[in-house]
Amino acid sequence: MSIADIRQTYQKFELLESAAAADPYAQFGQWFEQALHSEVREPTAMTLATADASGRPSARIVLLKGFDDQGFVFYTNYQSRKGGELNANPHASLLFFWPELERQVRIEGGVVPVPAAESDAYYASRPLGSRIGAWASPQSRPISHEALAQRVQDLTRELGDEPPRPPHWGGYRLQAARVEFWQGRPSRLHDRLVYERTAEGGWNLTRLAP
Repeated sequence: MSIADIRQTYQKFELLESAAAADPYAQFGQWFEQALHSEVREPTAMTLATADASGRPSARIVLLKGFDDQGFVFYTNYQSRKGGELNANPHASLLFFWPELERQVRIEGGVVPVPAAESDAYYASRPLGSRIGAWASPQSRPISHEALAQRVQDLTRELGDEPPRPPHWGGYRLQAARVEFWQGRPSRLHDRLVYERTAEGGWNLTRLAP
Protein backbone atom coordinates (compact mmCIF):
# COMPACT_ATOMS: atom_id res chain seq x y z
CA MET A 1 0.00 0.00 0.00
CA SER A 2 1.23 3.48 -0.86
CA ILE A 3 1.46 6.04 1.93
CA ALA A 4 -0.79 8.24 -0.20
CA ASP A 5 -3.52 5.57 0.04
CA ILE A 6 -3.64 5.57 3.84
CA ARG A 7 -6.76 7.41 4.98
CA GLN A 8 -9.38 7.34 7.69
CA THR A 9 -13.09 8.18 7.41
CA TYR A 10 -14.28 10.48 10.21
CA GLN A 11 -17.95 10.29 11.09
CA LYS A 12 -18.46 9.88 14.84
CA PHE A 13 -19.57 13.39 15.83
CA GLU A 14 -20.29 16.88 14.52
CA LEU A 15 -19.57 20.30 15.98
CA LEU A 16 -22.21 23.00 15.50
CA GLU A 17 -22.25 26.60 16.70
CA SER A 18 -25.58 25.98 18.40
CA ALA A 19 -23.97 23.38 20.67
CA ALA A 20 -20.69 25.21 21.32
CA ALA A 21 -19.95 26.70 24.75
CA ALA A 22 -19.76 30.46 25.24
CA ASP A 23 -15.98 30.41 25.75
CA PRO A 24 -13.14 28.06 24.74
CA TYR A 25 -12.25 27.01 28.28
CA ALA A 26 -15.77 25.68 28.85
CA GLN A 27 -15.74 23.98 25.45
CA PHE A 28 -12.33 22.45 26.16
CA GLY A 29 -13.59 21.24 29.53
CA GLN A 30 -16.47 19.40 27.86
CA TRP A 31 -14.23 17.74 25.29
CA PHE A 32 -11.53 16.93 27.83
CA GLU A 33 -14.07 15.27 30.12
CA GLN A 34 -15.23 13.13 27.21
CA ALA A 35 -11.63 12.22 26.40
CA LEU A 36 -11.03 11.16 30.01
CA HIS A 37 -14.02 8.83 29.93
CA SER A 38 -13.36 7.44 26.46
CA GLU A 39 -10.64 5.10 25.26
CA VAL A 40 -8.13 7.90 24.66
CA ARG A 41 -4.82 6.48 25.84
CA GLU A 42 -3.07 9.77 26.62
CA PRO A 43 -5.74 12.47 27.01
CA THR A 44 -3.30 14.94 28.61
CA ALA A 45 -0.61 14.55 25.92
CA MET A 46 -0.20 17.67 23.80
CA THR A 47 2.26 18.98 21.27
CA LEU A 48 3.96 22.15 22.49
CA ALA A 49 5.39 24.26 19.67
CA THR A 50 7.82 27.07 20.47
CA ALA A 51 10.15 29.24 18.42
CA ASP A 52 13.49 30.85 19.17
CA ALA A 53 14.23 34.56 18.88
CA SER A 54 14.85 34.22 15.13
CA GLY A 55 11.56 32.41 14.55
CA ARG A 56 12.90 28.87 14.06
CA PRO A 57 10.23 26.47 15.42
CA SER A 58 10.52 23.28 17.43
CA ALA A 59 7.88 20.96 18.84
CA ARG A 60 7.61 18.13 21.34
CA ILE A 61 5.00 16.26 23.38
CA VAL A 62 4.40 17.44 26.95
CA LEU A 63 1.60 16.70 29.42
CA LEU A 64 -1.18 19.05 30.48
CA LYS A 65 -1.15 19.43 34.27
CA GLY A 66 -4.01 21.86 34.77
CA PHE A 67 -6.34 24.30 33.05
CA ASP A 68 -8.89 26.93 33.98
CA ASP A 69 -10.02 30.27 32.59
CA GLN A 70 -6.49 31.61 33.14
CA GLY A 71 -4.80 29.16 30.79
CA PHE A 72 -3.20 25.76 30.26
CA VAL A 73 -0.36 24.61 32.54
CA PHE A 74 2.65 22.37 31.89
CA TYR A 75 5.96 21.86 33.70
CA THR A 76 9.54 21.60 32.52
CA ASN A 77 13.18 22.47 33.10
CA TYR A 78 13.55 26.22 32.55
CA GLN A 79 17.05 25.60 31.13
CA SER A 80 15.83 23.13 28.49
CA ARG A 81 15.52 24.04 24.82
CA LYS A 82 11.84 24.87 25.21
CA GLY A 83 12.58 26.89 28.34
CA GLY A 84 15.22 28.90 26.51
CA GLU A 85 12.90 29.49 23.57
CA LEU A 86 10.04 30.59 25.82
CA ASN A 87 12.37 32.99 27.59
CA ALA A 88 13.43 34.52 24.26
CA ASN A 89 9.98 34.37 22.63
CA PRO A 90 7.15 33.92 25.19
CA HIS A 91 4.53 32.76 22.70
CA ALA A 92 3.59 29.17 21.90
CA SER A 93 0.93 26.85 20.60
CA LEU A 94 -0.53 23.61 21.91
CA LEU A 95 -2.12 20.80 19.93
CA PHE A 96 -4.26 18.01 21.34
CA PHE A 97 -5.07 15.11 19.02
CA TRP A 98 -7.61 12.58 20.26
CA PRO A 99 -7.94 10.15 17.32
CA GLU A 100 -10.39 7.92 19.18
CA LEU A 101 -12.83 10.87 19.19
CA GLU A 102 -11.69 12.19 15.79
CA ARG A 103 -10.86 15.54 17.40
CA GLN A 104 -8.11 18.13 17.56
CA VAL A 105 -7.76 21.26 19.68
CA ARG A 106 -5.28 23.98 18.67
CA ILE A 107 -4.41 26.66 21.22
CA GLU A 108 -2.26 29.75 20.69
CA GLY A 109 -1.19 32.51 23.06
CA GLY A 110 1.38 34.09 25.31
CA VAL A 111 3.21 32.08 27.96
CA VAL A 112 4.10 33.12 31.51
CA PRO A 113 5.73 31.22 34.41
CA VAL A 114 3.31 30.02 37.06
CA PRO A 115 3.81 31.37 40.61
CA ALA A 116 6.54 29.66 42.62
CA ALA A 117 4.04 28.34 45.17
CA GLU A 118 2.09 26.61 42.40
CA SER A 119 5.25 24.98 41.05
CA ASP A 120 6.23 23.94 44.59
CA ALA A 121 2.88 22.26 45.16
CA TYR A 122 2.96 20.32 41.91
CA TYR A 123 6.62 19.30 42.39
CA ALA A 124 5.82 17.94 45.86
CA SER A 125 3.01 15.80 44.38
CA ARG A 126 5.32 13.98 41.95
CA PRO A 127 6.80 10.52 42.60
CA LEU A 128 10.18 10.69 44.33
CA GLY A 129 12.02 9.37 41.27
CA SER A 130 10.62 12.16 39.13
CA ARG A 131 11.59 14.76 41.75
CA ILE A 132 15.16 13.44 41.80
CA GLY A 133 15.15 13.31 38.01
CA ALA A 134 14.36 17.01 37.81
CA TRP A 135 17.60 17.66 39.69
CA ALA A 136 19.66 15.05 37.86
CA SER A 137 18.86 15.83 34.24
CA PRO A 138 20.54 18.79 32.52
CA GLN A 139 17.69 18.67 30.05
CA SER A 140 18.47 19.13 26.34
CA ARG A 141 22.24 18.99 26.96
CA PRO A 142 24.56 16.13 25.91
CA ILE A 143 25.09 13.47 28.57
CA SER A 144 26.04 9.80 28.67
CA HIS A 145 23.76 7.12 30.04
CA GLU A 146 26.35 6.29 32.69
CA ALA A 147 26.76 9.90 33.77
CA LEU A 148 23.02 10.40 34.15
CA ALA A 149 22.69 7.20 36.20
CA GLN A 150 25.54 8.36 38.44
CA ARG A 151 23.91 11.77 38.95
CA VAL A 152 20.65 10.09 39.95
CA GLN A 153 22.48 7.86 42.42
CA ASP A 154 24.46 10.72 43.95
CA LEU A 155 21.47 13.06 44.23
CA THR A 156 19.23 10.36 45.69
CA ARG A 157 21.76 9.92 48.48
CA GLU A 158 22.32 13.68 48.88
CA LEU A 159 18.71 14.93 48.77
CA GLY A 160 16.91 12.13 50.61
CA ASP A 161 13.17 11.58 50.52
CA GLU A 162 12.05 15.23 50.50
CA PRO A 163 14.07 17.08 47.87
CA PRO A 164 13.14 20.74 47.40
CA ARG A 165 12.04 21.94 43.98
CA PRO A 166 15.06 22.79 41.80
CA PRO A 167 15.22 26.53 41.05
CA HIS A 168 15.56 25.70 37.34
CA TRP A 169 12.34 23.66 37.20
CA GLY A 170 8.71 24.77 37.27
CA GLY A 171 5.55 25.53 35.41
CA TYR A 172 4.35 27.67 32.53
CA ARG A 173 0.83 28.85 31.75
CA LEU A 174 -0.25 29.42 28.16
CA GLN A 175 -2.86 32.18 28.18
CA ALA A 176 -5.05 31.45 25.18
CA ALA A 177 -5.74 34.13 22.60
CA ARG A 178 -7.01 31.74 19.91
CA VAL A 179 -8.49 28.25 20.30
CA GLU A 180 -9.68 26.07 17.43
CA PHE A 181 -11.82 22.98 17.87
CA TRP A 182 -11.64 20.50 14.99
CA GLN A 183 -14.10 17.66 14.59
CA GLY A 184 -13.47 15.13 11.85
CA ARG A 185 -16.32 14.74 9.34
CA PRO A 186 -16.97 12.62 6.22
CA SER A 187 -15.46 13.64 2.87
CA ARG A 188 -12.89 15.78 4.68
CA LEU A 189 -15.60 18.43 5.31
CA HIS A 190 -14.45 18.79 8.89
CA ASP A 191 -16.07 21.09 11.45
CA ARG A 192 -13.70 23.86 12.57
CA LEU A 193 -14.84 26.38 15.16
CA VAL A 194 -12.36 29.00 16.36
CA TYR A 195 -12.62 31.28 19.39
CA GLU A 196 -10.57 34.49 19.26
CA ARG A 197 -10.04 36.86 22.17
CA THR A 198 -11.48 40.35 21.66
CA ALA A 199 -9.96 43.63 22.81
CA GLU A 200 -12.66 43.82 25.47
CA GLY A 201 -11.71 40.42 26.89
CA GLY A 202 -14.57 38.41 25.42
CA TRP A 203 -14.54 35.84 22.64
CA ASN A 204 -15.60 35.79 19.00
CA LEU A 205 -16.68 32.45 17.55
CA THR A 206 -16.17 31.76 13.84
CA ARG A 207 -16.55 28.73 11.59
CA LEU A 208 -13.60 28.07 9.28
CA ALA A 209 -13.66 26.24 5.98
CA PRO A 210 -12.23 22.71 6.29
